[in-house]
Parts: sequence; structure tokens; C-alpha cells
Amino acid sequence: MNPNKYQRQYFMPPEPSMEWASKEYITKAPTWCSVDLRDGNQALIIPMSLDEKVEFFKYLVKIGFKEIEVGFPAASETEYTFLRTLIEQDLIPDDVTIQVLTQAREHIIKKTFAALKGAKKAIVHVYNSTSVAQREQVFKKSKKEILKIATDGAKLLKRLADETEGNFLFEYSPESFTGTEIDYALDVCNAVLDIWQPRPDWKVIINLPVTVQLSLPHVYASQIEYMSKHMKYRENVVLSLHPHNDRGCGVADTEMALLAGADRVEGTLFGNGERTGNVDIVTVALNMYTHGVDPKLDFSNLPELTKAYEKLTRMNVYERQPYSGQLVFAAFSGSHQDAIAKGMHWRDEKHPAHWDIPYLPIDPKDIGREYESDVIRINSQSGKGGISYVLEENFGFHIPGKMREDVGYTVKDVSDKRHQELVPRDILKVFKNVYVNIDSPCKLKEVHFVQKDGGIETEISLDKAGVPKLYHGKGNGRLDAVSNALKRHSDMNYSIVTYQEHALNVGSNSQACAYVGIQEPNGTVTWGAGIHEDIITASVLALISAVNRLDNE
Repeated sequence: MNPNKYQRQYFMPPEPSMEWASKEYITKAPTWCSVDLRDGNQALIIPMSLDEKVEFFKYLVKIGFKEIEVGFPAASETEYTFLRTLIEQDLIPDDVTIQVLTQAREHIIKKTFAALKGAKKAIVHVYNSTSVAQREQVFKKSKKEILKIATDGAKLLKRLADETEGNFLFEYSPESFTGTEIDYALDVCNAVLDIWQPRPDWKVIINLPVTVQLSLPHVYASQIEYMSKHMKYRENVVLSLHPHNDRGCGVADTEMALLAGADRVEGTLFGNGERTGNVDIVTVALNMYTHGVDPKLDFSNLPELTKAYEKLTRMNVYERQPYSGQLVFAAFSGSHQDAIAKGMHWRDEKHPAHWDIPYLPIDPKDIGREYESDVIRINSQSGKGGISYVLEENFGFHIPGKMREDVGYTVKDVSDKRHQELVPRDILKVFKNVYVNIDSPCKLKEVHFVQKDGGIETEISLDKAGVPKLYHGKGNGRLDAVSNALKRHSDMNYSIVTYQEHALNVGSNSQACAYVGIQEPNGTVTWGAGIHEDIITASVLALISAVNRLDNE
């Protein structure tokens, strides 16, 4: 590899433009423009069909986009037909403005306006490339000649709009802005603005695209701030961004440029687009949301949107894609699971006004995700806290703190041997098979108690290895009496160190769950659990489960 082969191809502003760096966060949502149906669609291996594009358009409207770029109608018959379908079938809501793209060439602009006939409102987006590389290598034209392409296109746009019935807004992009000398880009944009003469009641859009990422994000922000400060008619200009993601900095470019004065963002859902894609509007919007700012887009059912997107585009959303990826909330690490579980319990107890859970920058439920299936994921790396949290949240088991480690190791061992993640029903199965109502070698048949002076007497009927047995014992409580009866007829020596019980569910079919820990003289603790409609029976089953497990070791 030879880094000397490369040099910086971008241009810092001629004067410092770093006021944006003093701002802490974005305070309001920009105007969002989806370019999924143009940039996103042209980047698909198999472009969407007419019906698929219509369905996608309806999803974009449902989410809340007020500006949607619907294509390049002069580029192909499919694009033209799609635009006509939206207009003729009255599929464009009154509060939504469609946008079309056109090169700054006369015959293309004329066909574009013809395609817009009958549209209530539309943005006509004209562009030409201005970068050093494009001027020298592609067009082989001077700065003056490239500027003339832009101004000729602007003039033609204005003339045809005046001649065509409809409500048209204008947008201009110096394509490959990031590879253009900043003062020259400013000259081109100002020349276009001089032709269009924007007004308070008729603003125009100047779009400064990161056609190819060439710099660190702070350079782009400085470029945007410089353009914003020196652009003519600034109060009547909507300063727009269109970041691509070649260096993986699309979101950072966008956020810093918004701090630098931009008003509008063009992007796509999940970052689909040419090469490495466009900026992911889902990520930018939800980043704002986590700072307490309303993004003005509704991503409250992100799983549904993801599923629809994958169906319509035949693309897959990466498992680690921020917010939307299948695994972005998944905590496999034991320490992470423990912190999340404790944080959720703290939130239930304290009812704080703001979300602040370790490792979860956003409440998964706000975007349609579930704690039970999305957050605590169990494999061989998991910890006792996470496993206990899954059993509690999904099935209502409040496992004693001292028992959690034992359960954790048991479940992790199963995951490790299977070499796979365990879903909640798998964890429940392991827990029940190992700890609950264990009936070998001793199986409880009946138990009876009599209150006597000085304590409780019990008669307990068991099947021990298939042989009926009747045991008697005394104690200062029911569980103590049963324990003494079991020890009296065996050579086991243990003491009960933990007993805990709770209702497992509510209603007429409610059950109780009890947990018992018994300790041998060497300090080893063995655990058992019992489930029954009667809490006393549940506690006896828990003790017998622990004794059986000790006897089977």
C-alpha cells in the first residue's frame, strides 16, 4: 500500500468557520426530504416496480415526510410513468411536495416539466457538476463554462416554470460540491440565485451535496458555515444537505452541518444509495430524539418499517444498524445484562422523568422493540442477572439473589454445549427441568400437618425410587417439620439457608412458586423450586426438589 498515491482533494474555506463547534446539540428538526425513490432506487440491483414504488411512497408519507423526491422523469419511461401515476391517481397529499431531478440540459428540463403537468406543488431540482476532477477529466471545461451551464439551466427553469401551469419551487445543486473550491462553489450558487431572485413567499433550495466524501466531517461543517454566511438572499434560501457515506461519516457530516446552519436534509431510510449509500435518516432523526428533540418523523414501529423496506427493496438491514438492526439492543455480556436489569428495576421503583438506563440510549419500546426479545439475549457469555431478568420478565419467576448464580451457570452451560443462543422458552425449559418439582428419587404423594404444643408435626407420603414410604417429623414450622422428617429417614445432613415464595400469576388459576436452598456442612448450597396451586405444597416441593438434586449429585 502506497499512501503517497493520494492527496487531499477538498478545500477548506479561506477564513475560519468554526462557530458550529461551540453548539452542543441540534435544537430542531430540519426539513427532511426522502430520496429513496430516486437515489435509493437507482442503487438497487433490481429497481422497484411501479406498484412497489407506489407502496414505498405511501410508507414515506405515513412516516411523515413532507418532501419526497420521486425520480428523474426524463431519464426513463418507468420514472416518467411513476410520476404520472402519483399525479393522475391523486396519491400526493396536499401537505406533501414531490421533488424531481433534472440535469441542466434544455431537452431534459422540458420533458421534466411535461411530466409534472397537473401536480399541485413540486420542487424541480437542477444540478451540474463543479468539482476540479469533473471539470478537468469529464467535461474538460473552464470555470466560466461550468458556471454558464448552471446559469443557463437556472434561466431555462425559470422560463419554463412561468410557461407551465403549476406551483413550482426550485432547487440547485453544485454536484461534487465537496471537491469544488469553496469560493468558486459560492460564485456558482450566487449566480444561480441572482437569476431566481428568491423572496420570502417563494424561497429556493441550494443543496450542497457530499457527492463523494473526501474530508473529515468538521471540514464539511466549516464549508457549510462559510457558504451560509456568504450566500446571497440567505434569508430566502433553504440550505440543504445531501451527504453520501464513502468514508462512513454520513451521519457525522449531517449532524455537524446542521449545527453549521443547514436547514434541510436529503437522505434515505437505512442509508441505502449509491456506493456506500446516502445518509441514514432513521439514525439522524432518532439521534435527535434521544436528545429530547422531536424529529417530526414517526419511527414508532421500526420493525414493521424495516420489514416493508426489506420486502420492497430486496435489501437487508444490517444486524448492527443503529436503532433498526436486529441486534442493536441485544446484551449478551453478563455485566451489561446485570446493569440493564438493575436499571429497569430502578426505573420501575423510582419512576424518573427521563430515560437513563445503562447501555440503552433509547427506550426500545419507543420504536416498537421489545425488552423481552430484543434486550437481554442469552448465550454462553451471559450472566446471572440477565438470565434471571429473562425468567422474571417473561415468566414471572423472582429468583432469590443467592440462587441466581447457580441458575446462571446452569443455563450458560447448556448454551455453551449447544453452541447457540437460548431464547426465553429454552431458558424456561432448562430452569424447570433442573430445579422445579424434581421428583426423583423421591416423589411427593401427600403431606399432612398437625399443630401441637411446641411446634408442627407432619406426615409425608412419598414414592422413593418407586417404593411407597411414610415419614414423620416435627419442627417449629411446616417446612422445618418436613425437612426433619426427610433427614430422619436418610443419611443426609443439611440445613435450610434460604426460603422464598411468591405468587406466580393472578386469577382463578393462580399458582405459587417457592424456592429453597439447603446447605451441607462443607458450605455447598443446593437449590430447588416448587410450583403448585397451594403455597404450602409448593414449598414442600421446593424442598424435595433440592433434596433430590443433592441426592442425585
